Amino acid sequence: MAEVTGIDHIYITVSDIGKSESFYDQVLIQILGFRKKKFTLAGDPHIQYFNRHFGFVLRPARVLAKHDSYSPGLHHFCLRVDSIAEVHAVAEQLRNAGIDATEAKLHPEYAPDYAATYFTDPDGIRLEVTNYRQERRERHGNWQ
Repeated sequence: MAEVTGIDHIYITVSDIGKSESFYDQVLIQILGFRKKKFTLAGDPHIQYFNRHFGFVLRPARVLAKHDSYSPGLHHFCLRVDSIAEVHAVAEQLRNAGIDATEAKLHPEYAPDYAATYFTDPDGIRLEVTNYRQERRERHGNWQ
């Protein structure tokens, strides 16, 4: 049986590629250290942000509609950093960049060591940054 070893890429559609590019340049490049490349596919401009682990791609929407995280489809997208301190640092950097991110705080209702900050992209897609929690570390290290 083949084992999935990670997420290769995520594609999201955006209503305004320039506005979204500015937003994701701040979040993914300036704050989280991703790299970026642009390409055209089937005549549509695409912007790929990537790090060692996966890619996050923007493409123009063909139908303009407000994103509703409670309709079928994407509810939110969560990025993971290594530590609770990094979650706090990212939240501060987001707010300093003019992005309306929540204060980073612990969410014991999810797990005792679950820290997160939440924010929204220009199209209303909800984003989260959380830490690499102990339960995830144990699952990764002791899979057998």
